[in-house]
Amino acid sequence: MKNSFIPVNTPIVTKKDAIEIYKTARSGWISSSGQKIIKFEKQLAKVTKRKFCCCISSGTAALEIAMKSLNINKNSEVIMPAFTIISNANAILKSFAKPVLVDSDPVTWNIKVDDIEKKISKKTKAIMLPHIYGFPNNMDKILKICKKYSLYLIEDAAEMIGQKFRGKPCGSFGDISTFSFYANKHITTGEGGAIFTNDKKIYEKFKKLRNLSFGKKERFNHDDLSWNYRLTNIQASIGLSQLKRLTEIVKRKRAIGKLYNQYLKNCKNIFIQPMKLDYADNIYWVYGVLLKDKLHNKKNIIQKELLKNNIETRPFFWPMHKQKVFKKMGMFKNERYPVAENLSKNGFYLPSGLGLKNTQIKHISKIFIKIISKLV
Repeated sequence: MKNSFIPVNTPIVTKKDAIEIYKTARSGWISSSGQKIIKFEKQLAKVTKRKFCCCISSGTAALEIAMKSLNINKNSEVIMPAFTIISNANAILKSFAKPVLVDSDPVTWNIKVDDIEKKISKKTKAIMLPHIYGFPNNMDKILKICKKYSLYLIEDAAEMIGQKFRGKPCGSFGDISTFSFYANKHITTGEGGAIFTNDKKIYEKFKKLRNLSFGKKERFNHDDLSWNYRLTNIQASIGLSQLKRLTEIVKRKRAIGKLYNQYLKNCKNIFIQPMKLDYADNIYWVYGVLLKDKLHNKKNIIQKELLKNNIETRPFFWPMHKQKVFKKMGMFKNERYPVAENLSKNGFYLPSGLGLKNTQIKHISKIFIKIISKLV
């Protein structure tokens, strides 16, 4: 155990998954057309209870398509959390709109809902809402704000396939919602994503924008600038196979979180999220640890010590207003988001992929406790 390296994420590709890949490859339908894509889209729409779904090349690409599909562009503002992956801000900026930041909730690590209305202006067109790490956002409050101010909701559910808010699936709430199928997600196609809506006109835009906006009459006479953001039939075959195990996968992720909680429950100087709130159970896309009190600002030391013990970890997201690239662009000057800043400085996650074994969780917890006990 001591000499075996434990990656921060280990995906599971089963023999059945491999067989489906092989069968699709042998069929000759290996690119961005084929029955596997059609079936995958139908099954994803069923899981999210949406009318329409398009498979996309990545979760990031899905966000870019979402922005263009809603015609959000120059002189528009989009509200988003400061604490998230940079893909959210990228998609807004690529549409020539302005990202407007909001701090995080200290328990869920999602956007601080009570601060959203303070940031709404006449230019605000939408809220881009990623669900972060384990809990969904408080959708009751978010939807009420969107309705009050006539705002679009772009729901980034990249980390949340299989998660529910008050029994309703994540991916079902936005005017547009998105998933990611990157290797560390619950369902993976290696790289990949999906985009959802209940609006047929928006759906038609999805299909056009993911496929270079080919012309209807003259294929190579394009009437818009767009992208090759297509998923392949081979990727869809993996996704379809894995989607059959979604209930089992979610159950395993929650079991990983529960086991870590049992081993770390007596640790002082760290904050770990609760297993459930009144509106959702934690899905533990990743198992996050937030250092506090005597361990404050000792994240790098702890991560290095864990790595010496062959345990890989990953730091939390770096907040948008602290990103080097945005500082160079003169953005977010003098803005402060204390919770987001604390999360980035003192938060990281332990190995929590689907391939993680219970014996490894016990070993990781033992080493982690040993390391932090020497620092307090």
